[in-house]
Amino acid sequence: MATHPRTLAPEEWELWEVWMLAQRLLARELERGLQRDAGISKAEFSVLMTLWRAPGGEMRVAELTESLAWEKSRLSHQLTRMENRGLVERTQSGAAGRRTRIGLTPKGHDTTENAILGHGDNIRRHFLDTLTPEQAAAIRAWSDQMVGRMGAGDGEGEAEGSEAAR
Repeated sequence: MATHPRTLAPEEWELWEVWMLAQRLLARELERGLQRDAGISKAEFSVLMTLWRAPGGEMRVAELTESLAWEKSRLSHQLTRMENRGLVERTQSGAAGRRTRIGLTPKGHDTTENAILGHGDNIRRHFLDTLTPEQAAAIRAWSDQMVGRMGAGDGEGEAEGSEAAR
């Protein structure tokens, strides 16, 4: 059977499918761990970590939107939920209070530090400990290549990154 030059070969489809399955399973396990250990979602963790790394634990909303590579409406809804839970707070700054800043509350700071410990353990157990040093280096190189090629501004990114201390 002739294949169209742009059609994936069966082994390419299999590679793609197993990669996508591995991503879903890992994401599901890490999300469960965040819920179990810290009572937060992956999206909440992404916001909290981004703020935790920021100077003074706060950022302008526009900076946070860009850093997370999320749509403005998605972030707005997420921040409202987190504000209602006491994890973040909004403050006005700039001329006539036209710039909104988002900052961690003491509860948000404590939640983030608690989540970092458990989430780091889960990342190590379910991802890092499964890799040889060569596999880890290859994944890093490939990931850097993909980020450089596709960029992070697709609106779907999550700023999870390294859980190392600031």
